[in-house]
Amino acid sequence: MIEAAVPGAGVEIVPNPSVSGQHSLRLAPGHAPAVAKFLRDDAELRLDFLSNVTGVDWPDKEISEKVMVTRQVTKTVDGVEQQAEETVEETRKRVEPGFLEVVYHLYSMEKKHGPVVLRMRTVNRADRVELPSLTPNWRSAEFQEREVFDLYGVVFTGHPDLRRLLMWMASRITPCGGIMWSRTISSTSRRRTTQC
Repeated sequence: MIEAAVPGAGVEIVPNPSVSGQHSLRLAPGHAPAVAKFLRDDAELRLDFLSNVTGVDWPDKEISEKVMVTRQVTKTVDGVEQQAEETVEETRKRVEPGFLEVVYHLYSMEKKHGPVVLRMRTVNRADRVELPSLTPNWRSAEFQEREVFDLYGVVFTGHPDLRRLLMWMASRITPCGGIMWSRTISSTSRRRTTQC
Protein backbone atom coordinates (compact mmCIF):
# COMPACT_ATOMS: atom_id res chain seq x y z
CA MET A 1 0.00 0.00 0.00
CA ILE A 2 2.74 2.49 0.99
CA GLU A 3 5.09 1.33 -1.77
CA ALA A 4 2.35 1.93 -4.36
CA ALA A 5 1.70 5.46 -3.08
CA VAL A 6 5.37 6.40 -2.57
CA PRO A 7 7.54 4.51 -5.10
CA GLY A 8 10.95 3.52 -3.68
CA ALA A 9 9.85 4.35 -0.14
CA GLY A 10 12.02 1.63 1.39
CA VAL A 11 9.61 0.77 4.21
CA GLU A 12 10.67 -2.22 6.32
CA ILE A 13 8.41 -4.00 8.80
CA VAL A 14 10.14 -4.46 12.17
CA PRO A 15 8.50 -7.38 13.99
CA ASN A 16 7.93 -7.23 17.73
CA PRO A 17 7.83 -10.71 19.34
CA SER A 18 6.54 -9.37 22.67
CA VAL A 19 3.04 -9.99 23.97
CA SER A 20 1.85 -6.63 22.64
CA GLY A 21 2.93 -7.60 19.13
CA GLN A 22 3.21 -3.91 18.28
CA HIS A 23 5.16 -4.10 15.02
CA SER A 24 6.69 -0.97 13.56
CA LEU A 25 7.70 0.47 10.21
CA ARG A 26 11.30 1.52 9.61
CA LEU A 27 11.42 4.33 7.08
CA ALA A 28 14.25 5.33 4.78
CA PRO A 29 14.97 8.93 5.83
CA GLY A 30 14.94 10.20 2.24
CA HIS A 31 11.31 9.15 1.76
CA ALA A 32 10.02 9.68 5.31
CA PRO A 33 8.22 13.02 4.71
CA ALA A 34 6.34 11.59 1.69
CA VAL A 35 5.42 8.41 3.59
CA ALA A 36 4.27 10.50 6.57
CA LYS A 37 2.08 12.65 4.30
CA PHE A 38 0.54 9.51 2.80
CA LEU A 39 -0.17 8.00 6.25
CA ARG A 40 -1.81 11.24 7.38
CA ASP A 41 -3.87 11.88 4.21
CA ASP A 42 -4.87 8.37 3.05
CA ALA A 43 -8.65 7.94 3.31
CA GLU A 44 -8.37 4.48 4.93
CA LEU A 45 -5.62 5.31 7.42
CA ARG A 46 -6.10 8.99 8.36
CA LEU A 47 -3.29 8.91 10.96
CA ASP A 48 -4.01 12.46 12.04
CA PHE A 49 -2.53 12.44 15.57
CA LEU A 50 1.12 12.02 16.58
CA SER A 51 1.14 11.22 20.30
CA ASN A 52 4.84 11.05 21.02
CA VAL A 53 8.37 11.11 19.64
CA THR A 54 11.12 9.16 21.37
CA GLY A 55 14.89 9.08 20.89
CA VAL A 56 16.87 5.84 21.30
CA ASP A 57 20.66 5.60 21.47
CA TRP A 58 21.88 2.24 20.15
CA PRO A 59 25.61 1.87 21.06
CA ASP A 60 28.19 -0.06 19.05
CA LYS A 61 27.58 -3.79 19.32
CA GLU A 62 30.32 -6.43 19.31
CA ILE A 63 29.15 -9.57 17.55
CA SER A 64 30.89 -12.92 17.96
CA GLU A 65 30.36 -15.51 15.25
CA LYS A 66 31.54 -19.09 15.18
CA VAL A 67 32.73 -20.19 11.75
CA MET A 68 34.20 -23.41 10.44
CA VAL A 69 37.60 -22.89 8.78
CA THR A 70 39.57 -25.41 6.72
CA ARG A 71 43.37 -25.18 6.98
CA GLN A 72 46.36 -26.99 5.59
CA VAL A 73 48.32 -28.58 8.42
CA THR A 74 51.37 -30.80 8.61
CA LYS A 75 50.82 -34.10 10.43
CA THR A 76 53.28 -36.81 11.25
CA VAL A 77 51.91 -40.26 10.46
CA ASP A 78 54.23 -43.25 11.12
CA GLY A 79 57.25 -40.95 11.20
CA VAL A 80 56.38 -39.33 7.84
CA GLU A 81 55.23 -35.71 7.60
CA GLN A 82 52.16 -35.24 5.40
CA GLN A 83 50.01 -32.29 4.40
CA ALA A 84 46.38 -32.65 5.39
CA GLU A 85 43.29 -30.49 5.58
CA GLU A 86 41.78 -29.90 8.99
CA THR A 87 38.48 -28.18 9.76
CA VAL A 88 38.33 -26.23 13.00
CA GLU A 89 35.86 -23.88 14.61
CA GLU A 90 36.98 -20.27 15.06
CA THR A 91 35.34 -17.35 16.81
CA ARG A 92 35.43 -14.13 14.84
CA LYS A 93 34.43 -10.80 16.28
CA ARG A 94 33.17 -7.76 14.45
CA VAL A 95 31.76 -4.44 15.62
CA GLU A 96 28.44 -3.26 14.28
CA PRO A 97 28.40 0.55 14.53
CA GLY A 98 25.79 2.20 16.71
CA PHE A 99 23.14 4.66 15.60
CA LEU A 100 20.46 6.96 16.93
CA GLU A 101 16.83 6.09 16.29
CA VAL A 102 13.72 8.24 16.46
CA VAL A 103 10.36 6.55 17.11
CA TYR A 104 6.99 8.14 16.32
CA HIS A 105 3.58 6.83 17.56
CA LEU A 106 0.63 7.70 15.31
CA TYR A 107 -3.12 7.33 15.84
CA SER A 108 -6.26 8.09 13.89
CA MET A 109 -8.76 10.11 15.89
CA GLU A 110 -11.20 10.04 12.99
CA LYS A 111 -11.03 6.25 12.37
CA LYS A 112 -10.26 5.38 16.01
CA HIS A 113 -7.28 3.09 15.38
CA GLY A 114 -3.59 2.96 16.19
CA PRO A 115 -0.88 3.05 17.16
CA VAL A 116 1.22 2.85 14.05
CA VAL A 117 4.86 3.05 15.08
CA LEU A 118 7.39 4.65 12.71
CA ARG A 119 11.16 4.44 13.13
CA MET A 120 14.03 6.28 11.46
CA ARG A 121 17.75 5.72 12.02
CA THR A 122 20.75 7.97 11.66
CA VAL A 123 23.85 6.74 9.83
CA ASN A 124 25.92 6.74 13.03
CA ARG A 125 26.02 8.25 16.52
CA ALA A 126 28.70 10.89 15.94
CA ASP A 127 28.71 13.08 12.86
CA ARG A 128 25.97 11.80 10.53
CA VAL A 129 22.93 12.37 12.72
CA GLU A 130 20.52 14.16 10.37
CA LEU A 131 16.93 13.00 9.86
CA PRO A 132 14.02 14.78 8.18
CA SER A 133 11.54 16.50 10.47
CA LEU A 134 7.96 15.21 10.50
CA THR A 135 6.71 18.47 12.05
CA PRO A 136 5.33 19.68 8.67
CA ASN A 137 2.99 16.64 8.77
CA TRP A 138 2.13 16.63 12.47
CA ARG A 139 2.45 19.87 14.45
CA SER A 140 2.69 17.89 17.70
CA ALA A 141 6.16 16.67 16.61
CA GLU A 142 7.67 20.15 16.88
CA PHE A 143 8.32 20.31 20.61
CA GLN A 144 9.19 16.60 20.88
CA GLU A 145 11.71 16.68 18.02
CA ARG A 146 13.36 19.65 19.75
CA GLU A 147 13.63 17.53 22.90
CA VAL A 148 15.24 14.63 20.96
CA PHE A 149 17.61 17.14 19.33
CA ASP A 150 18.52 18.57 22.73
CA LEU A 151 19.03 15.28 24.56
CA TYR A 152 20.37 13.00 21.79
CA GLY A 153 21.80 15.36 19.19
CA VAL A 154 19.62 14.29 16.25
CA VAL A 155 19.45 17.18 13.77
CA PHE A 156 16.00 17.38 12.18
CA THR A 157 16.29 18.96 8.73
CA GLY A 158 13.28 21.04 7.78
CA HIS A 159 12.26 21.66 11.40
CA PRO A 160 10.71 25.14 11.76
CA ASP A 161 12.33 26.00 15.13
CA LEU A 162 15.16 23.61 15.98
CA ARG A 163 16.76 24.97 19.14
CA ARG A 164 17.54 23.61 22.58
CA LEU A 165 14.90 23.24 25.29
CA LEU A 166 16.73 21.94 28.36
CA MET A 167 20.45 22.42 27.83
CA TRP A 168 22.11 25.81 27.54
CA MET A 169 22.60 27.02 23.98
CA ALA A 170 26.41 27.04 24.02
CA SER A 171 26.62 23.40 25.11
CA ARG A 172 28.17 20.97 22.63
CA ILE A 173 27.23 17.89 24.61
CA THR A 174 24.12 15.78 24.84
CA PRO A 175 23.37 14.46 28.31
CA CYS A 176 22.03 11.07 27.26
CA GLY A 177 25.10 10.34 25.16
CA GLY A 178 26.85 9.10 28.31
CA ILE A 179 28.52 12.42 29.06
CA MET A 180 28.36 13.94 32.53
CA TRP A 181 26.74 17.34 32.67
CA SER A 182 25.90 19.94 35.29
CA ARG A 183 22.93 22.21 35.76
CA THR A 184 22.01 24.82 38.32
CA ILE A 185 19.46 23.64 40.89
CA SER A 186 18.72 26.94 42.61
CA SER A 187 19.86 30.53 42.69
CA THR A 188 22.67 29.60 45.07
CA SER A 189 25.97 28.25 43.84
CA ARG A 190 25.00 24.62 44.52
CA ARG A 191 25.40 22.36 41.50
CA ARG A 192 24.34 18.79 40.92
CA THR A 193 25.86 16.37 38.42
CA THR A 194 23.49 14.04 36.64
CA GLN A 195 24.08 11.19 34.25
CA CYS A 196 21.36 9.77 32.00
